[in-house]
Amino acid sequence: MSTRTLPDLAEFTESARTWLREVAAPRTEAAWGHGDDSVAVFENWTAAEERRHTDAIRDYERTKFDAGWGPLDWPAEYGGRGLPMSYVLAFRRAEAEFEVPRRTEMFSVTQQLVAPTIEQWGTSEQRDRYVRAMLRTDLIACQLFSETEAGSDLAAVRTRATRAEEGTWTLDGHKVWTSGARVADLGVAVCRTDPTAAKHAGLTVFLVPMDSPGVTIRPIRQMTGGSSFNEVYLDGVVLDDGLRLGPVGKGWPVALTVLAAERLDGATLGLANADRAVALARNLGRELSDLERDRVADLVTRSYVQRVAGMRVAAAVVAGRDPGPEASAGKLLATDTMARTSEVVRLLLGRDLVADSGRWGTFSWTEHILGAPGYRIAGGTDEIQHNIIAERVLGLPKEPRQ
Repeated sequence: MSTRTLPDLAEFTESARTWLREVAAPRTEAAWGHGDDSVAVFENWTAAEERRHTDAIRDYERTKFDAGWGPLDWPAEYGGRGLPMSYVLAFRRAEAEFEVPRRTEMFSVTQQLVAPTIEQWGTSEQRDRYVRAMLRTDLIACQLFSETEAGSDLAAVRTRATRAEEGTWTLDGHKVWTSGARVADLGVAVCRTDPTAAKHAGLTVFLVPMDSPGVTIRPIRQMTGGSSFNEVYLDGVVLDDGLRLGPVGKGWPVALTVLAAERLDGATLGLANADRAVALARNLGRELSDLERDRVADLVTRSYVQRVAGMRVAAAVVAGRDPGPEASAGKLLATDTMARTSEVVRLLLGRDLVADSGRWGTFSWTEHILGAPGYRIAGGTDEIQHNIIAERVLGLPKEPRQ
């Protein structure tokens, strides 16, 4: 029996940098007052801008995949190298040193959430058709999970999927808060297929082509003025049974597979804007008051605590464990950091925050302040994260479930 020898991590990282130099310029820290001063939490792109940015990111992801730097921890049959997660994290650190397109949420959803779920639950035909295409971003996916009346209780969805003619299903319902619906090729929809069963038992998951007849996408206007999210209406959408993901009535564990992966990206949210707020304090052109100094120091301290939590999540992933409690704590720290960033900026800028004077790095903060509260809901509500910590760390009784 042969034992595989892994590449030296330092040599691997340097090889990654060598390739990155061929496709991108090194990232340089722009001087204060120069460059883009956007600190938007959610992008405010038009449909055309969202498509243009998505295409640019997709081109880079395909180039990376074809050069062998794509799904590093996946097996060779999917275009990967079968390397441990530590190599994935090493590549990401090297990648952050270069001016590559910044991935939007759709790419992590597609590559880190949906592709692994199809690999686990899909048929051999589905795996052959979708997994490699998603890892290369030939196909982009979105989540059709949330509904207005279900709130944070995913198992309470009302979108119906009923058997029509033999081998087909008809979907009817309404999904909400769907990021990237305008550019996605497929939507992963949780639907109720047995209204008489207990709510966790009567669900089935489907892969919905977003250009199917009966699919209507309506952007949702946000406080910031943009439309990062969408409503998706499913009106008599007919799907072949080959688009069903997982067994009938087993949609709950399929959905949990997606949600387990979703928690891993939350621990680093908001840190870049926290650092920008500290830079703002240094560049106000005046002495800070004692209160301002105290609030800025508090933000610095909390951002470092969040970074430590992110390291714990990364360590759990590298060790092959599900970092549920660590990820939940990281997500709560992230939303707290974002809120405290808003408090610091309001204190530092005062009325300059609400009037567009044209001064760099001032009025742009309105997009952070208006967008940050949304992350108390996005990616798993604060209440859900508290429940995970209460049940899995503190050992408190679970909430009653039907």
